[in-house]
Amino acid sequence: MKRKIYENIWKRLSAHKQMVFIAGPRQAGKTTFTQILSEDFNNSLYFNWDILDEKRKLVENPSFYEEVHRKDNSVPLIIFDELHKYSNWKNYLKSVYDRDKGNYKFVVSGSGRLDMYQKGGDSLAGRYFIFYLWPFTLAELAGNNISFEQFLSNPIEVRTCPNETQLIWNRLSQFSGFPDPYLNETGHYYQIWSNTYKKQLLREDIRDLASLRSSEDVEVLFSLLPSKIGSPLSMASLARDIRVSFDSIRSWIEVFENFFMVFRISPWSRKISRAITKEKKLYLFDYAGIDSPAAKFENMVALELFRAVSNWNDLGLGNFSLHYLRNRDKEEVDFLLSNNQNPFLLIETKLSDDHAAKSLIKFQNVLNIPAVQLVNRGDICKLVSNGNLKIMIISADHWLSLLP
Repeated sequence: MKRKIYENIWKRLSAHKQMVFIAGPRQAGKTTFTQILSEDFNNSLYFNWDILDEKRKLVENPSFYEEVHRKDNSVPLIIFDELHKYSNWKNYLKSVYDRDKGNYKFVVSGSGRLDMYQKGGDSLAGRYFIFYLWPFTLAELAGNNISFEQFLSNPIEVRTCPNETQLIWNRLSQFSGFPDPYLNETGHYYQIWSNTYKKQLLREDIRDLASLRSSEDVEVLFSLLPSKIGSPLSMASLARDIRVSFDSIRSWIEVFENFFMVFRISPWSRKISRAITKEKKLYLFDYAGIDSPAAKFENMVALELFRAVSNWNDLGLGNFSLHYLRNRDKEEVDFLLSNNQNPFLLIETKLSDDHAAKSLIKFQNVLNIPAVQLVNRGDICKLVSNGNLKIMIISADHWLSLLP
């Protein structure tokens, strides 16, 4: 299926001379996406480092891409997939780009952050733009037609949402946003896929590429993370539970992030008295297996917001970031959106409560910004007053389907 959100990012970045890097979780659809991109080029060539014959071809002939079969004189698209697994990939791309930037359009895709394996070598600074391709989210699947400018001008404006958003939201909850299990749409398949996916990442990719020695402890750590969703993550507590060092836990969590198994958001502290300032909250990309309904719902909302912030930044629309609010009295708001370190929206999640949360009211009064309370049931949409401010209380699938 077409992925218009990402095609728009590609069009903006590829209009320049730089190479375009596409990063994101394994099996999020990057290979399929690059194949879609190649349809707009009369001449294209796909290379995958994981295929032995192609790997040998590059080593024997670094200019192998000149073998692309041309239909006309238009610029060819050259796709390098998983090239970051090649030990000399940055130097290789530097030489390729410096020699042929005017003759080819280069795309580099990978399931790592594309900068985590650098071990010396020349810098690629100024030679590439990067964007991130994430699993399906509701706005993408629902075909959102609200522009970024419309949303930013009034994020709590009542708008008509696309059809069948509740059905899409329920499917995401059951099967995650990874294309393969989402499109297959069966519970047994999702379970098999998820188990295989985690084993492949933990026992193959991470072990081989990140040189982790205590693979069993790493698997135990990852198995504990679903129960930590929704609360500030205490690495000291995890270290005690697994009986390893704090530094080991911190290192392993960073590896999970680098391989796009998890993402974390930082606390917001500006203008907040007694705010928590250090402990981040952690969420999973594969959230469908989370047992707690409240934790799964919060994780789903977190990924929707994370996707939006990532896309806005990739498009050069601002310097957006996603945070949460919590003070030492344990008053909390689940999410805060900011641009250039200026908060502009508070977001709270509730499974069924359609009355404004006390903590949401309190922090809105402190920050003086709009607020949304997302409820995980349908047919809710109301605006309630908080002094001169408004709080929108709305069904999660309605509001999130309109997130640019």
